[in-house]
Amino acid sequence: MQCYSFIKTMMILFNFLIFLCGVALLAVGIWVSVDGPSFLKIFGPLSSSAMQFVNVGYFLIAAGAVLFALGFLGCYGAHTENKCALMMFFFILLIIFIAEVAAAVVALVYTSVAEHYLTLVAVQTIKKDYGSQKDFTQVWNSTMEGLKCCGFNNYTDFEESPYFTANQVFPPYCCFDDVNGTEPCTKKRAEDKPVQGCFKQLLSNVRTNAITVGGVAAGIGGLELAAMIVSMYLYCNLK
Repeated sequence: MQCYSFIKTMMILFNFLIFLCGVALLAVGIWVSVDGPSFLKIFGPLSSSAMQFVNVGYFLIAAGAVLFALGFLGCYGAHTENKCALMMFFFILLIIFIAEVAAAVVALVYTSVAEHYLTLVAVQTIKKDYGSQKDFTQVWNSTMEGLKCCGFNNYTDFEESPYFTANQVFPPYCCFDDVNGTEPCTKKRAEDKPVQGCFKQLLSNVRTNAITVGGVAAGIGGLELAAMIVSMYLYCNLK
């Protein structure tokens, strides 16, 4: 009985924290969606560029809603000993867990296909929009500056782009040792100073931190499994 009471209390506290996190994400998501300019003043111009590609507000609202529902069901189910709430909590977590495992399997199996498709899309977009779309250009400039890379694959991605057509030179990041210099980054200089593509650089960074990423993923999966086991334990021990 003491073990049951302890697990019940921990279930309530744990899900109350999830509930609060959901409320916080919902609040921020609604704030971003309704009053984006105020949000951007706090987080700077880079967040404005990123929001052109991923609607941060809707993403936060969706994530917050899921956490809100999970936290409420888990806390309410454990506190009131409601079997229906506990079962719903279990099934929602199970669906999320299965989706995560499926995504991991797909990522491992179709990595090469996804890489090929991503390369086609990214390079074509660079050739079409870099130099003509301000926000897109700013995102790529920030990425290349931060990762010390050039284009998706290399400097050739910028050939035929509006920037290259107008200036007949490549972005200065493609001659990275002279970013702040006055000498333009011509094709000859870009060939002589090969700068790694951003995709390869990003993959290198991910592999470098693979243990950390894997540990975090394993930790999240472990918490989900523990929460499902606890919910089932409470469910089975309710009268």
